[in-house]
Amino acid sequence: MRRERRARPGVLIIVQNLPVPMDRRVWLECKALTAAGYHVSVICIAGPSDPAHELLEGVDIYKYKPAPQAEGTLGFLWEFAYSWTRAAALSVRVWRRHGFDVLQACNPPDTYWLLGMLYRLVGKKFVYDQHDLNPEVFISRFGEPRGLLQTVQYRMLLTLERLTYRFAHHVISTNESYRTVAMTRGHRAADEVTVVRSGPDTSVMRPVAEVAEATSLRNGRRYLACYLGIMGPQDGVDVLLAAIDYYVHILGRDDCQFALLGFGDCLEMLQEMSTALELDDYVTFTGRANPETIARYLSAADVGVCPDPMNPLNDVSTMNKTMEYMAFAVPVVAFDLKETRVSAQEAAIYVHPGDIAGFATELGDLLDDDDRRAEMAVQARLRAAADLDWRPQAQAYVGVYDRLLGFGAARDGEATVWPAVERRARDAQPLDRDGKRLVDLRNGEELQRFVRGRRLPDAADDEAGEPESDGG
Repeated sequence: MRRERRARPGVLIIVQNLPVPMDRRVWLECKALTAAGYHVSVICIAGPSDPAHELLEGVDIYKYKPAPQAEGTLGFLWEFAYSWTRAAALSVRVWRRHGFDVLQACNPPDTYWLLGMLYRLVGKKFVYDQHDLNPEVFISRFGEPRGLLQTVQYRMLLTLERLTYRFAHHVISTNESYRTVAMTRGHRAADEVTVVRSGPDTSVMRPVAEVAEATSLRNGRRYLACYLGIMGPQDGVDVLLAAIDYYVHILGRDDCQFALLGFGDCLEMLQEMSTALELDDYVTFTGRANPETIARYLSAADVGVCPDPMNPLNDVSTMNKTMEYMAFAVPVVAFDLKETRVSAQEAAIYVHPGDIAGFATELGDLLDDDDRRAEMAVQARLRAAADLDWRPQAQAYVGVYDRLLGFGAARDGEATVWPAVERRARDAQPLDRDGKRLVDLRNGEELQRFVRGRRLPDAADDEAGEPESDGG
């Protein structure tokens, strides 16, 4: 197809490990770029029943069927080769149909440096959006390399990462720890690396005043604890199940339902583990969770759990789920990791890494302390809105492209371009897209009332409070 006439600069984003818009970070990036005047195309794997192409909120999304789940070294090599070839072919289609000025590759894996290099030859810019440190992923899953095969695999990961750093015009890091790696191991100058944290859009991720099916979500129990995220070998969901086992069978508590939202390579194994531990009545596996499911569960949740184990990757990685719990005014129980502390600060209880009994005990103690839980919940929302919100991250992110392409000078200072934490009029009762009442986060008293019971009385029973802005 002949290229469409295009006055706006274009960005092509390639992401391999999740479909879009399910990859919430990439989707926020897409929306920030389109709001700032860019044309955005995405190439990603397809989820079940996804179309090969769709235009969603101004973003052209091209999808390909993912490779079969890889097993062994040859399986992973086939997966990478297959995905790279499909993405490269679709990139030519996007170039012909829409054109683009910048190719952004999101890892994992670190295999798209070659595509970036090829497009550099025809004048395109290449941006590396580093979501993971793949050498640390390897060590976290397999330990220090032993033997010839593991040594070769580890060195290959380092080489792929180094080549991606080498050919990128600019590197985007998810936190300061990743930025340090880019400047040391990647030998990039400070002005060539920009931190864009995976902050939630707190104007959208915010608690619903009352979830009608909350009793069902809690399975008739008093409390609800939630896990939100991928369920892979390095995510610690097996450790969470061990902590739930301790909570139920050692501490003898039956007052909390545990909802595990998400999917991943280990989902089936975790379901089997739950059955073996006789926890099926206490644990709900939701599978893939869309925004509506996330809003229902986290609005009703009393605690969010972060069981990510201590390892070289997790200690320096920003966990999206931590900030998403906080956006919904949910206090956190987490293992004590460096970047988790940076994100949550006083909104979390930190447990010595690997201490399963301590995790279960601290969780129980927090559930028993209504005042502490309410105080932490308020702190969580305030910090999410004031310090972790996507708005300043969107400005930093779009700024990378503005500088690379010399675009956007006329837009500087126009606040309407960026997501706003509170878009609704001050005299209006905030509602979500489905007309459900949201907690009015401008009213400090209302937020305090909500976090104590995870619900608010009917609007007719509410007494008007003096609005107090929390920034969200």
